[in-house]
Amino acid sequence: MNFKFTHNNINVFDLKKSIAFYEAALGLKEVRRKETPNFTLIYLGDGKSTHELELTWLKDRKEKYNLGDNEVHLAFTVDNFDEAHKMHEEMGCICYENKGMGIYFISDPDGYWLEILPIR
Repeated sequence: MNFKFTHNNINVFDLKKSIAFYEAALGLKEVRRKETPNFTLIYLGDGKSTHELELTWLKDRKEKYNLGDNEVHLAFTVDNFDEAHKMHEEMGCICYENKGMGIYFISDPDGYWLEILPIR
């Protein structure tokens, strides 16, 4: 058997806001979508890898998601760490930095943490 990693999924409260954030903060663009009467699935890609981020929007959801201790996160490498840090600082989305490890985290509109690290 051969398994291949294909996508990660997160549920989002405000689909338009989330799509705009992921494009502005990480350059992810919509590659496909599935519409149903009750939910919408949006798949975002970076244009370089086959891995995708699936955003699920439940149309009748009335309250934000409880993310618990928020210990689960996605990680992204970036070729210009300093430039990315400056952009995310200007966006006001940096939620945690570990300068000793040379990484930081940004938070999306739903409070999910996304790790940003330099290419090593």
